[in-house]
Amino acid sequence: MVRLVHYRIHGESRIGCIEDGKVIDLNTAYELMLQANGSIRAKQIAEAFIPANMVEFLQGGDESLSLAKKAVQFILQSPGPFERNVIYEYSDVKIEAPVLNPGKIVCVGHNYREHILEMGRELPPYPVVFAKFSNTIIGPQDDIPFFPISEQLDYEAEFAFVIGKRARNVSRDNALNYVAGYTVANDVTYRDIQRRTLQWLQGKTVEGSLPLGPWLITADELGDPSGLEVVLTVNGEERQRSNTANLVFTVPYLVEFLSNLMTLEPGDLILTGTPGGVGVARDPQVFLKDGDVVRVEIDRIGVLENRVKKVQEG
Repeated sequence: MVRLVHYRIHGESRIGCIEDGKVIDLNTAYELMLQANGSIRAKQIAEAFIPANMVEFLQGGDESLSLAKKAVQFILQSPGPFERNVIYEYSDVKIEAPVLNPGKIVCVGHNYREHILEMGRELPPYPVVFAKFSNTIIGPQDDIPFFPISEQLDYEAEFAFVIGKRARNVSRDNALNYVAGYTVANDVTYRDIQRRTLQWLQGKTVEGSLPLGPWLITADELGDPSGLEVVLTVNGEERQRSNTANLVFTVPYLVEFLSNLMTLEPGDLILTGTPGGVGVARDPQVFLKDGDVVRVEIDRIGVLENRVKKVQEG
């Protein structure tokens, strides 16, 4: 199982995985497998071990992931047809952000060497940490809302990871065992609002300012998260390019550092920072405008593409 998704169909949001361009519903797949094996309480067992919500699914840890893999193989190897919908065409569903309601969204600033230099700063001795909230999350098929509170809407390509196990005081050597998977993010920022006080929060937490997705690549499939190329384009023009090998503070470092500050829970989302090339640091400065298409691509993970849409007052 490589790509976990949240998808929406018939007004309901559920989790699935992508196989051969199709979406397989994990909860339903497991329930059908249990029924085929003679389980009497198949529905209740499926809800307990593979719930339809990503955060709850991740709380099940390795056991839930292992059962989900078995359920997917059962579906793929069964002749069908199935008595319930379990396989959907990718084009027939709406793909949402892979994590919709994380308990925490922790962001790291000034974490790529070239971005630190372009912002006129020195390499920090400790990570610069700030937060976003769940209200900012939108999916890969949503527009980025551009509210009339500023004209300085900026992009930030981000490599992100999701916590898979409760983590407290985790060592760097063991840190990757606490990562559920990896995804692509865009830390959309209202620059003038961000900079009007010493604290960045208000420029970072505007509604719809965190495109995320299109899926979660499970950690067992990706392995080492270093050495991944990160590229952002606006309307096809390259604006950012770097590699996760250039991170000042790596994924294992961040898991250790953050878990010594707070208990990290399954589903918590960590954004690792943005490379150089943000609009505010360019000469002349260039910001996003209505209709712009922002594309973020990360090796071995995927492509996140969203269009900017001006929101009218009233």
